[in-house]
Amino acid sequence: MRVDFNIVPMKTRILVTGGTFDKDYDELTGRLFFKETYVPAMLQRGRCRLDVTVEPIMMIDSLDLDDRGRATIVERCRASAEKAIVITHGTDTMVETAHALAHANLPHQTIVLTGAMVPYAFGSSDGLFNLGSALSFAQVLPAGVYVAMNGQYFSWDRVRKNRETGVFEATS
Repeated sequence: MRVDFNIVPMKTRILVTGGTFDKDYDELTGRLFFKETYVPAMLQRGRCRLDVTVEPIMMIDSLDLDDRGRATIVERCRASAEKAIVITHGTDTMVETAHALAHANLPHQTIVLTGAMVPYAFGSSDGLFNLGSALSFAQVLPAGVYVAMNGQYFSWDRVRKNRETGVFEATS
């Protein structure tokens, strides 16, 4: 097998939907909430050199994401001129959104959903690593819908969140 290391990076769109990725912590009330996305700061901190457009489309917990919200995500992908798309998403319903995208007839795009188990604002988040991995996977994987977490990627129909261990894992 020959590996081509001369891949030209593709223009990439990041669709921001909220999730743990972008949660802030209110020290007075102990509540998590949304203010604005951390994705631009993460790209800068990670020294991203890709041609990336960041598009916040919603800032919600994925448990609050319904079919109407998923339809909005599908429409934003459909309207995107970019072939590589990364979606930051809450981990609780990421697989359901991946399912909706896979059935939306978007045959020419590589769509990678990613998230975090710990908010970026906490400093010990897995979000920065997951975002970088998702951006890399979006550049090299064939068209399709994937979930990328903790350095691994999974096809949308062969992944689940293991709620006992807090990791995503392959299914058969």
